[in-house]
Amino acid sequence: MSLLNVGSRALLANQAALQTAGHNIANVSTPGYSRQTVVLQTVQGQFTGGGYIGKGVDVQTIQRNHSELLTRQSTAASAVDAGDTVRMDRLRQLQEVFSGGASGIGASINDMMNALSDVVSAPTDLTARSVALTRMDETAARMRDASQRLDEIGYTVAEQLKGSGQPANDLLDQRDQLIRELNQHIQTSQVAADDGTVSVFVAGSQPLVLGNQAATLSIDDPIDFGAGSGKKVLSFLAPGSSTKVELNENMLGGGQVAGLLRFQNNDLAEGRNLLGRMAIAISESMNTQNRLGLTLNGQPGENLFAPISLGNATPSNFNTSTATMALTVADPTALQASSYTVSFTAGDAGSVTRHSDGKVFNFDGSALPPVTVASVFSAQGLGVTLSGAVNAGDQFVINSLQGAAAELQALQYSPTDLAAANPVNAAMGAANGGSLQLASLKATGPITQPATGSPVTIAFTAGSPATYSATVPGPPVATIATGNYVSGEKIAINGWEIALQGAPKSGDTVTVGNATDSQYGDWYKRDTGNASALMALRDVPMFDNATLADGFASAMAQVGTRTQSAQFAAELSSSIAANLERDRTAVAGVNLDEEAARLIQYQQAYQASAKMIQIAQNIFDTLIQGLGR
Repeated sequence: MSLLNVGSRALLANQAALQTAGHNIANVSTPGYSRQTVVLQTVQGQFTGGGYIGKGVDVQTIQRNHSELLTRQSTAASAVDAGDTVRMDRLRQLQEVFSGGASGIGASINDMMNALSDVVSAPTDLTARSVALTRMDETAARMRDASQRLDEIGYTVAEQLKGSGQPANDLLDQRDQLIRELNQHIQTSQVAADDGTVSVFVAGSQPLVLGNQAATLSIDDPIDFGAGSGKKVLSFLAPGSSTKVELNENMLGGGQVAGLLRFQNNDLAEGRNLLGRMAIAISESMNTQNRLGLTLNGQPGENLFAPISLGNATPSNFNTSTATMALTVADPTALQASSYTVSFTAGDAGSVTRHSDGKVFNFDGSALPPVTVASVFSAQGLGVTLSGAVNAGDQFVINSLQGAAAELQALQYSPTDLAAANPVNAAMGAANGGSLQLASLKATGPITQPATGSPVTIAFTAGSPATYSATVPGPPVATIATGNYVSGEKIAINGWEIALQGAPKSGDTVTVGNATDSQYGDWYKRDTGNASALMALRDVPMFDNATLADGFASAMAQVGTRTQSAQFAAELSSSIAANLERDRTAVAGVNLDEEAARLIQYQQAYQASAKMIQIAQNIFDTLIQGLGR
């Protein structure tokens, strides 16, 4: 019977080995499957006078070929890879909005400014005026379209964030693979317990799964500023708790949720701020200049674009006062493509944090010299007006630029309403003996002098230096400006400025009058001083020292730099994840060639075991037959 038992054990052991090899082959493509190996052990032999006689083999266990270290490293690397890749994909979409070419925003801005040159060349040509206004409408339309595309990107990101969660109960089955799948969405860390369960943590220390309890994750607006913050956070709600813990993208490590939050809260926000700043700068600068000129009908110009309202700053939900903070554009050339957080430590003291670079500006109205919150924002191109008393601890967030481009709308469509003419006219004195010549004349603000029928006379006195004196007729004659004359240097008086070239002689004069005065006739219809000033806006530094014409190229470069950086990070993390997965697979993966060789090996062993049983049976039959005789 000993030989039969040995054969039976061998048959069963090799059958298990064959079944395990077949199981490996069947799961060669199953995600997360770890190769299994039969571990055999020798059955303790039976002692006889002649020594120990072997009793065959048993299956000790079915071993799972698995490296905990490599699995954890591969899981963490794949989470980082997922976050970097999804951010890179979204940044490529953002880069398409800030693209160049004939259909880009930059081309439309240049076309708009270039169309004004035709108005300068032919101010009475209604076609040239119509083309200029059409180009303005096209620029506004492209701005609105770009803003809508950014909103669509933001919507798809929000929808993807809503659908990225995985129910924690799923981790009970196929645990390691589900943890790997979970890490594609949000990076986790795991701690194994003595009872064989695994606790899963997010953001370093928040228990997503602890024992048989699972927490809830959701995408929400921040508790303090709500939707007004323009940001999204991952909220953690522990079992049995009613208080959510906010987890921002910097706490999450890797995973698609972290990558999407980084894109929405940082990359997309910057894109919206860049586009919004450009829309406001174009609207404010061109509206201001057009209002200073005269239309073809001799009327003061009106806004070319609908004014963009910045509204109010968003107060924190934890503010203890009812104070409000109204916002206006103070200087469109000084605007920063950024959001801000204002924190008050007292009624007139606190700090302003600029989100784009993290720079902090402190203010204290009681200091010497006083620095107010209004003065801090004035340097940022914004006007701030507080209504009501502010308490210590109050906070406000400013996101006014993010939706500005969607509001850009052209208002003027009649060619006669383009204010191409200067509201003032200049004439050299008939008796001038010097070499004075008019270089430029333009309005710079609301004009109080010259009034209608009351011109300003600028008289010069030769010398070293030469001087000038500007007067208006009386009685009595009033002097409104004096100074030294420098050839080519601008003389600014009451909302307009004039530049002259050449050297004056004593008694030389220049008369500046209202362009609609009767002595000038209809010259304002042929004057293009204000159209030239509108066209000159393209060379005014507006966007971090980039001109209006180059502003979009600067925005393209910023978005392109972010995209390139994200692409490099995604390629690097993908390479690391692939290498670690290859190392993990080398230990846990199924090699079909090896399994095929094992099948042949175990098949032969199985056949030999069966033959052993057959021989044992024959011996037993022979023994029985011999005893029967």
